Amino acid sequence: MEIRDPVHGSIHIKDEEIPIITSNFFQRLRTIKQLGFSEYVYPGATHNRYLHSIGVMSIGTRVFDRLFTPILEKNSGQRLKKTFKLACLLHDIGHAPLSHATESAMPTISELKLANKYKSLPSDLNRQANHEDYTVKAIVDSSLTEKFAMSSDATGVGPHAIADLITGNTDNLEYFTIDGINYFPILHQLISSEMDCDRMDYLLRDSYFCGVSYGNFDLDWMIDNLRVCVIKNDAFLGISERAVVTFDDFLLSRFHMFLQVYFHYRSVCLEQLLLKYFASAPTEYKIPADIEQYIEHDDHFLMKVLRKSNNKYAQAIVANNIPQKIYESFSEKQLAQLEIIQKYLEQQGVEYIRCSTSGRLSKYQGETENSHKYSIHVARDLYGNDKSLFIEINQATDLFNKFSKAHAVNRLHCDYNALSNEIKRDIINLIK
Repeated sequence: MEIRDPVHGSIHIKDEEIPIITSNFFQRLRTIKQLGFSEYVYPGATHNRYLHSIGVMSIGTRVFDRLFTPILEKNSGQRLKKTFKLACLLHDIGHAPLSHATESAMPTISELKLANKYKSLPSDLNRQANHEDYTVKAIVDSSLTEKFAMSSDATGVGPHAIADLITGNTDNLEYFTIDGINYFPILHQLISSEMDCDRMDYLLRDSYFCGVSYGNFDLDWMIDNLRVCVIKNDAFLGISERAVVTFDDFLLSRFHMFLQVYFHYRSVCLEQLLLKYFASAPTEYKIPADIEQYIEHDDHFLMKVLRKSNNKYAQAIVANNIPQKIYESFSEKQLAQLEIIQKYLEQQGVEYIRCSTSGRLSKYQGETENSHKYSIHVARDLYGNDKSLFIEINQATDLFNKFSKAHAVNRLHCDYNALSNEIKRDIINLIK
């Protein structure tokens, strides 16, 4: 089977992968837009999670063949490759309609009834489920799970190993260990990290379909310079020292995509209108906890509900009619001014929407310890020696320090034209 992809060219699908791709769960991704409401701003951004997921598997195949040639001759090496490829393919299988925009309509994690090994701490069982929880549920406990028997052969690829790679936790390290080396850390990093196959695909894909150049980077050079860094028998993801500049470019590409595309005021405001719709009409739309019923919930399903609704927020979304943006802040000083204007609107009883978005260049700065559980390394080749010196990536580039703070954008929206002349005048004076 062959798929023609406008970003990566011809992508070859193996026979054992076809049962997964043709399953109802995976085919559902055809009608889940990659960028949610972004098509309201960039009309070309109608690409979906289906092709993105296949693109991630394509990049993952290239990366695996580049990094793990020595173990591919072993049956256990082939097993790891198949496991990794399916993890790349299925990493987004649990996304809700409009991707991230509808996760607030998901049930609690306890209602989803995940297997015990994937449950959170007891204190977190009442938290809201997210797309990653649905991903795990679909892989290990649904009708999709049966498809793995069709795609597995003597190598014994199983759904739990795939889910482990996606979540980053496993109680079966033997499965990922070959010749005494534990490959679980690097394989998980290639699924989810600063330099994973997911980001390598979506930056190029989103740029292509949005018609912008912010997300472009040198994919071939990056893949050619990836390294396996073995430290105390654990294999971690690394990059050669000569490609650190390319890694910097990769980070900045993602940062610029957030500022110029993902944080666009119109798509962000539409998401806020959707949240207001869910809050004001809680019985009209709810994502089911039943994983089999979840298959029906795609973008078309949600938009049909919105079109039938008499709710003013639903009608505004369908008409792509957002309240006017009256103020936007990019700095702490501007944020203080925004909050003064917001307080004034509250005092006058004016309905407003505040959109707050923030992005950080890297997970290495300002987040929890678990956010970089497995560090990326830089391989400094030592000529005349068959070993390399490994240092952590944040010691090889100063971008992490330069962009250590999250970049926040805050905006205020309201129906400005409906305001009295007096309130309009006061708002203009406050802005000045």
